[in-house]
Amino acid sequence: MPKTAPLRPRRRQLAEPMASLGELLREWLPRQRWFAGKDRPVAELGLLSMTELFPGCLHLLVHTGQDAVPAPGGAPSAGDCYQLLLGVREQPSPRLGRAVIGQVRDGPLAGRTVYDALHDPRTAQLLLERLRHPGKAGPLRFESDPARPVPGGLAPRLLDAEQSNTSLIYGDEFILKLFRRVQPGVNPDLEVPDALARQGCGRVPAPVAWMRTTHPYEATLGVLQPFLHDASDGWTLSLDALAAGDDFTVQAHELGQTMGDVHLALASAFPAGPPGENDRTAAAMTERLNAAAHCVPALQPFVPGLRAAFAALTTCDSGPPAQRIHGDLHLGQVLRAGRDWFVIDFEGEPSRPLAERRSAHSPVRDIAGMLRSFDYAARQRRPWRPEWARRCREAFCAGYAARAGWDPRKKHGLLRAYETDRAVYEVLYEARHRPDWLPVPMAAIERLAVRGD
Repeated sequence: MPKTAPLRPRRRQLAEPMASLGELLREWLPRQRWFAGKDRPVAELGLLSMTELFPGCLHLLVHTGQDAVPAPGGAPSAGDCYQLLLGVREQPSPRLGRAVIGQVRDGPLAGRTVYDALHDPRTAQLLLERLRHPGKAGPLRFESDPARPVPGGLAPRLLDAEQSNTSLIYGDEFILKLFRRVQPGVNPDLEVPDALARQGCGRVPAPVAWMRTTHPYEATLGVLQPFLHDASDGWTLSLDALAAGDDFTVQAHELGQTMGDVHLALASAFPAGPPGENDRTAAAMTERLNAAAHCVPALQPFVPGLRAAFAALTTCDSGPPAQRIHGDLHLGQVLRAGRDWFVIDFEGEPSRPLAERRSAHSPVRDIAGMLRSFDYAARQRRPWRPEWARRCREAFCAGYAARAGWDPRKKHGLLRAYETDRAVYEVLYEARHRPDWLPVPMAAIERLAVRGD
């Protein structure tokens, strides 16, 4: 009894703000790009942690529950934890515009206006100062690498792009990514770049400061890294090349070399995974396929051929050892500055459990993701350019083989299975979020199921 009694006052304290904010957040959260359950109302909302970060700015971790919808190949989610920074003002600035969440009707914050504080330049500047000077605020911890000092006075701007998190640019020198969906443990987007920096890998921007919490559990909340302001992402560059009718094979070959270097550095920085995982991988892929076909009827005619691609995993060469990988590699996750490629966003697929994203996988999974991305680029406008994609795929694999010491093209069974698994994921995603794009992965599904190449 003495161990549980101290929790009671805290529960009352946490319940009071939700009396003010609950109604507004239930309506606001599903409209946010980074909210995972946009297609379902918030049935349950609870406050896990609240800290006054600065006067007029509250840091919240909230738990949301929704009607369970099983993810492909997984169990229904028990709920999610989200990180919010909320500004509270009696008279909000007109500049806040779409950042305003609403006016509180009752409770301790009645009559005040609440807004997403990351849209407020003052909050963004104060957040950077917290990261520049390590310390703590309640359960929040602000830490930095003393070897990489961050100057003060950098003007902030919110990165207005579609993503599953929220990012702030400071003076075109640094970028702060704040993780919206929080899970217990160290986020790979901090863990992996830090480990690669220690390996001397210059292809990944190293973290200079970070933010974490100790309550309700240990978790990474944000990472500050150098911002490559003169760089362009691979997706934009590939579409520009297609629009101009230019070849992209030189860039693709160099990108393959970069990924070979990064995979070698990852293999040195982290322990290898257990051998002989193909049987379990094939079963998991098949389970995801079955769930996706249930949700997307257009997949069903191709299921037998796709299952055969996964079944072949159990008899083919096991391929390179499992290791830490990027986990969500595509053209939007790489940047080119001058003639050099850089790899960013090691968070992995945010919808996957953190433990899975931090575990070892076949590097073929990353390669398949990039090959699918070339295919996506080639099908952005008609006439579709499958030959352009084929040349880029070949060049990427050749560049990768030159550095990694093994050729993905010679692991046909592995590559087909992982590319098929990625295409199944794409079909489900497009069916739910961008139905007009569904023909792009469906073209790959037909190719992989019928011809198997």
